[in-house]
Amino acid sequence: MARPEYARWVVLVTVERLATPRGELVLRRDGGHHEIVSNGVFLMDTRDGRSERELVRAAVRGPGARVLIGGLGVGFSLAEALAQGAAAVTVVEIEPAVVRWNRHHFATAALDDPRVTVTVADLAGWLRAGDDRYDAVCLDVDNGPEWTVTEANAALYGDAGLDAVDRRLAPGGTLAVWSANAAPAFEARLRARYRTVEVVEIAVHSGPLSTSRQTAS
Repeated sequence: MARPEYARWVVLVTVERLATPRGELVLRRDGGHHEIVSNGVFLMDTRDGRSERELVRAAVRGPGARVLIGGLGVGFSLAEALAQGAAAVTVVEIEPAVVRWNRHHFATAALDDPRVTVTVADLAGWLRAGDDRYDAVCLDVDNGPEWTVTEANAALYGDAGLDAVDRRLAPGGTLAVWSANAAPAFEARLRARYRTVEVVEIAVHSGPLSTSRQTAS
């Protein structure tokens, strides 16, 4: 007798859809998990987080570090920075809705840690405007240097953007950059600029993205 076949029906529920100066931003729910989509492009979800945590581990060399995280996401990188014993963590997130979703939908308790400061701002402009320095800078504002959320973000990965990052790195500090795919042109730019560059690959299955990469220097 033929074995019956069963189908799993996936129902994505739109929790919130809003218009921002950068386009449409959507929060969806799939069972017990949430996804963030920008202009129809999947950005991140709450399913895994291994690559975001590895991004922070690649940059934070020990307890007591001052850490800058570009992009709050769903809170994995922030939680990892605190778990690594950071003395202070500054998070720069351009979308106020993402901060609100972390509080009300993802239950990101790390936002209430006294070591944490969250600023709603464009990272590129924020880097140029201040002069505080950090032992670790972790960039996770796009799907990668060659897959940016907005065209304007591409400047962050060019020479001018890296100059702004360098000005915020303390002596001996480390930069780590998240990317969903290999970014050979960006990697070459890093190798021309920094003495040590390491590429770490993390195999994950997270929505439509199956591989993530961090480039640290």
